[in-house]
Amino acid sequence: MFIGHFGAGLASKNIDNRPSLGTLFFASQFIDLIWPLLLLIGIERVEIDPGNTAFTPLNFIFYPYSHGLLSVIIWALLVAVGYFIIKKKWQTAILLGFLVISHWLLDLIVHRPDLPLFPWESAKAGFGLWNSVLLTILLEGFIFLSGIYLYLRATKAVNKKGSIGFWSLIVFLIIIYIMNIIGPPPGSTEAIGYVGLSQWLLVFWGYWIDKNRKPTNS
Repeated sequence: MFIGHFGAGLASKNIDNRPSLGTLFFASQFIDLIWPLLLLIGIERVEIDPGNTAFTPLNFIFYPYSHGLLSVIIWALLVAVGYFIIKKKWQTAILLGFLVISHWLLDLIVHRPDLPLFPWESAKAGFGLWNSVLLTILLEGFIFLSGIYLYLRATKAVNKKGSIGFWSLIVFLIIIYIMNIIGPPPGSTEAIGYVGLSQWLLVFWGYWIDKNRKPTNS
């Protein structure tokens, strides 16, 4: 799942408008932000295997530290506690922790049974929606469009940057999503890692957008 995670971040602004959109993206994408680094340094593994599922050519061989259920719960606690220490806002901290866990829950729906539960066991989970391209697009599209709607309910642009920046991000995410569907498989696992690290730019983009928008109730 890709745009669905960003949809969850966008929607969360309607729950709590205090954290920046960049912070919400950071939490909702957290395990996909650390996974590329673990991949590049050889701790976790993925293989390019066209036909592994109908939607993606990636075969996730070993990634218990970024995407294992127990690990994700620990990451969620660390993100929540870290935010609370810095900002002293426990409601927002809880929201961010839940967003980290939401990533695994959404992945659970689309992945085949390759999501580890515990690092020391072979048990894995996944409902396999990626075996249907149409159903995957419908689910992600619904989450993403719902997120856009809820974010626009919660914020309004204070200048052209706030409007253009937001909609350019939306268009960019849609283009990337389409290219992932119709484009050729990645050339190497290293390329997957470096492209994955570029998602940090989307987090920074979220911070920039929110600097040019404000809550609708302010």
